[in-house]
Amino acid sequence: MSDTLQRFLFEHAPIRGEIVQLAATWRAVTERHDYPPPLRRALGELMAAGALLAATLKFEGRVLLQLQGSGPVRLIVVECADGHAMRATAKWEGDVPDGDLRALLGNGRFAISLLPDSGQQGYQGIVDLGAGGVAAALEHYMATSEQIETRLWLACDEHRAAGLLIQKLPQRPDTDGDAWPRIGHLAATVQAQELLELPPQVLLRRLFHEEDLRVFEPKPVYFRCSCSPERVTGMLRMLGRDEVRSVIAERGEVEVRCEFCNRRYAFDAVDSEQIFASVPLTRADSTRH
Repeated sequence: MSDTLQRFLFEHAPIRGEIVQLAATWRAVTERHDYPPPLRRALGELMAAGALLAATLKFEGRVLLQLQGSGPVRLIVVECADGHAMRATAKWEGDVPDGDLRALLGNGRFAISLLPDSGQQGYQGIVDLGAGGVAAALEHYMATSEQIETRLWLACDEHRAAGLLIQKLPQRPDTDGDAWPRIGHLAATVQAQELLELPPQVLLRRLFHEEDLRVFEPKPVYFRCSCSPERVTGMLRMLGRDEVRSVIAERGEVEVRCEFCNRRYAFDAVDSEQIFASVPLTRADSTRH
């Protein structure tokens, strides 16, 4: 199964939808860290949700989903660009119990940030965790903050993450008064295994075979991390020459690991002097820049 985002539209109802299925993208995230199973499930569901929400953006930019808590799970971050490039990471301490988001996060907050690439001011909304999981929290957020009726179904196993979204379009007239509850009922019959394993077009026929659908060309979804030597050197410049020299004197080098892709960047005394002298770095390999 390839990693795809499949958009569809109901021709005679003001409703649109999306299906996302992540396999290679999911593995690219989970192979870099040994996440406990309950955290893997939450992370997979959040990745699927992030891809679905990013596809609804009306501008070029990114969706950033952040779960922060005081429980065993301290942080989950998912970033998805409008071009469907994704990355994700999480932090935890000790044993992570099975349960809903509150069991994982304790007293936590769920923030959604919309970040335009144009340099315009972004937007951040805070989601009430409440009871339930990622889907319930985001449905509540979309209804209360965005005033858009939205339903989400999310699934994750050891190998894949997937999601289904349907959304009512307020700008289109509803000539069929029972379309939203009817289509919502049909979508709610989806099983996690179907969402994870069936090709999107097969799943759409199974769920909505009596509806008139317009199905668009699927879009690829993929893992991509935006870390780079240039970004890391910029961070070191912000720390300052004295701080970097102090670390090198103690450890022999400054090591920085990207929390998303786990890539290692290492800078010795010569490298650091080049950074602060604004001289292009001349040595680079898979672990040293």
